[in-house]
Amino acid sequence: MAGRAQIPTKNSALIAMIADEDTVTGFLLAGVGNVDLRRKTNYLIVDSKTTVKAIEDAFKEFTSREDIAVVLISQYIASMIRFLVDSYNKPVPAILEIPSKDHPYDPAHDSVLSRVRYLFSAESVASGRR
Repeated sequence: MAGRAQIPTKNSALIAMIADEDTVTGFLLAGVGNVDLRRKTNYLIVDSKTTVKAIEDAFKEFTSREDIAVVLISQYIASMIRFLVDSYNKPVPAILEIPSKDHPYDPAHDSVLSRVRYLFSAESVASGRR
């Protein structure tokens, strides 16, 4: 189909993670982790010593890599770089905000959910439904 973003198929596409240690460890145990030949990982473990600049750099790197299809980011970490998350508008890699053990999910701060709500409200107004 024309206009759809293509995920590279020569190798399997990866899921990248930006989250706290417990969340990343859970996903690593599930088999999400990857280290390439240049020793680059597909995850960033964020703790109290991690700078906002390091989070921004990881987000920019993960969203520019062609081998990544999805970036999972803890919602409280996404709020630290909200301007980057909200300004990102490409379909691949998809950005998904997830809860963490210490920070529950808040749908009011989810950029993807707010975009979906906007689209459905715009569609319902355009079609005359309310």
